[in-house]
Amino acid sequence: MKAIVIREFGGPSVMQLEEIATPEPGPGEVLIEVHAVSVNRTLDLVLRSGKYARRPALPHILGVDPSGVIAKVGEGVTERKVGDRVTCMIRVGEPTPTEGPKLLGVNVWGGYAQYVKVPARVTRLLPDGVDFATATVVGRHAPIAFHLLRDLAKLAAGEWVLVMGAAGGLGSAGVQVAKYLGANVIGAAGADSRVQAAVDLGADAGVNYRTQDLTAEVMRITEGRGVNVVFENIGDPELFPKAFATIGRYGRLITAGGHGGGVVPLDVNRLYLNQITVMGATGETPEDMDMALKAAAEGKFKALIETVLPLSKAAEAHAIVAERNIIGKVVLDPTQ
Repeated sequence: MKAIVIREFGGPSVMQLEEIATPEPGPGEVLIEVHAVSVNRTLDLVLRSGKYARRPALPHILGVDPSGVIAKVGEGVTERKVGDRVTCMIRVGEPTPTEGPKLLGVNVWGGYAQYVKVPARVTRLLPDGVDFATATVVGRHAPIAFHLLRDLAKLAAGEWVLVMGAAGGLGSAGVQVAKYLGANVIGAAGADSRVQAAVDLGADAGVNYRTQDLTAEVMRITEGRGVNVVFENIGDPELFPKAFATIGRYGRLITAGGHGGGVVPLDVNRLYLNQITVMGATGETPEDMDMALKAAAEGKFKALIETVLPLSKAAEAHAIVAERNIIGKVVLDPTQ
């Protein structure tokens, strides 16, 4: 099979298209012919550079969210069959006492290839009408957003949510999941076009936090009450306190990202006086993934996709994502 292999850490040029042996699925595993896999800033670009917290053994194949068609099943697999259209959950192994969970495309070879083998239990069937690129983008971020907002923040219908980075992969998922759960959403982003993208996805109001006073705007929109939940996945030292200041009494802040640096000031007085809960978490459940795919099939969740490129253009795809001027995900299609 053809695959994008990295044999050293560095810039996009370390990714080389090579011909390697097609993997064989073992007991409990399936082999997937990959039709789509997305390019992620942290789990692809940062990992490729060698700066991610976990350094994979080399050589390595990136790709945490492949979708495609099952080409072969291993011994003992009964819940999947050849020809099934599936996408993959990222956690292929449970955490150990010293390490986090084993991740597809991080701890084991991923989906930047024509074929990938995974445990059958991490695959989810695609509903009719959901194409592979959509499944990959929805499956990467929407289940995490469901887990954070529904399972952890306990977001209720009618509550107000401020979504930071609202046109990014996780942010755009947060906007749509919050609306799916019946909340009122304020989408905040750093450019007017990105704010408009969040509004187009269903946000009730938008704020450009580079040109407007974020705290003042949110308080105006909520008529001085503040928001019940902040969905904050940037971790920027200037933006974080402004978002935190919008949280009303008994509010919650949920975060699963720190692309803006991750070390931020915290107003402890506001924290305890307003009895605010701050939660950091990641991950998703199979139920979260199924709900996300169902929402996509019903037309209630839109995948923002900037472009789809062939596998041979992986280095170009990484360069596009690194520029940070796109709205939506870049997807690789090994069948092109």
